[in-house]
Amino acid sequence: DFVFSFVFPVMFTIVPLFVFGMFIFVFVKIFSQWNKNNKAPMLTVQAAVVDKYTHHSHSGGDNHHSSSSFYVVFEVQSGDRMEFHVSRQQYSQLIEGDFGNLVFQGTRFIEFQRMNAGGNE
Repeated sequence: DFVFSFVFPVMFTIVPLFVFGMFIFVFVKIFSQWNKNNKAPMLTVQAAVVDKYTHHSHSGGDNHHSSSSFYVVFEVQSGDRMEFHVSRQQYSQLIEGDFGNLVFQGTRFIEFQRMNAGGNE
């Protein structure tokens, strides 16, 4: 039978290779971004918090699992906007309209030092 002699062996070869290839691709992408961030200089710029949002993901099946990712958008004095993934604690401490010193390294958020109205921390 054609299905058992050809299709199954091909599928049991191609599908695992494809899954393995995708795993390697994602690993290399994550590692290269991590390495690029480590090589980038740590910068401090004045910025304002202009937006905050969360992304929720859910997985079904017998073991329901959900997770949340937290993001903050900063606007620097030139008008450029930068979006960073932050921890739940950092997300809860930042308020839209906050102004201060944003410290980052590549695409990695380090900290935000809020300034009061007089320009002091």
